[in-house]
Amino acid sequence: MIENPAARRIRQLFVYSALTLGAVVMMVPLLWTVSTSLKTRDKVSIRQLELIPDPIHWQNYVDIFTKQPVLQQARNTMVIVAASLFGALVPCTLAGYAFARIPFPGRRLLFGLLLATMMLPYVVRLIPLFLFFDEIGWTRTFGPLVLPRLLGHNAFYIFLYRQFFRGIPNDIYDSARIDGCSELGVWWRIFMPMSIPVIAAVSIFAFEFAWNDFLNPLIYLGSNRDLWTLALGLNALRGFEGADGSLNLVMTFSMLMIIPMLVVFYFGQKHLISGVTAQGSLKG
Repeated sequence: MIENPAARRIRQLFVYSALTLGAVVMMVPLLWTVSTSLKTRDKVSIRQLELIPDPIHWQNYVDIFTKQPVLQQARNTMVIVAASLFGALVPCTLAGYAFARIPFPGRRLLFGLLLATMMLPYVVRLIPLFLFFDEIGWTRTFGPLVLPRLLGHNAFYIFLYRQFFRGIPNDIYDSARIDGCSELGVWWRIFMPMSIPVIAAVSIFAFEFAWNDFLNPLIYLGSNRDLWTLALGLNALRGFEGADGSLNLVMTFSMLMIIPMLVVFYFGQKHLISGVTAQGSLKG
């Protein structure tokens, strides 16, 4: 059945209008955050709707560095982010490749156990993990935050890689093996270059989770301020432990955390969308 051109244009207009309205609604909190970060403390206390501040107070972006050790907290956060990215790019891809291509004994059972770990809420594992790391003396250190991430602790990433690798034609794998390529060679020279979309998607997920993680640093770092991350610094600025909870400075700190995420999503959105949507077309 051929669709009427007029009806198609009306349908497209409706879809674009709905998407535009949704985008505007989603942008309101971000615009409000930007606006508040550029206001003086007196302007914030008035509680009036003023999207463009008058005057624009850029000094907030200088004052925030005197209220919190932002650079130190950013460095601590990047240590955790780097560990998370390494785990997502090396151990998780290796595990996904093994589950997808290497027929070792018990593969299905182990993969089932891996999927079962995704069904357990994190809070169920939190207390046993804390007791374990406390017993070996790793609390108030980076150990519990770095080592699990270095070892590829996220089962969801392994699942995504496994599904993507299973979708790569067997002929490519067989050709590489006939040419004398080892399993590691096939993984590194063949599968990794072909998996850029899913690698980019997983990297964005790993970066976002590590960058915004608040619960784990709060549990394991505690009162060790020298190791605090940006998420802990932001919540300290909001008022706990007697800190100055000025809303304009809180929003300024929030913008400092949002900007890197916006940059990552801007440059990686194409790969993120293609990497996630590709899973629907791959065999399970």
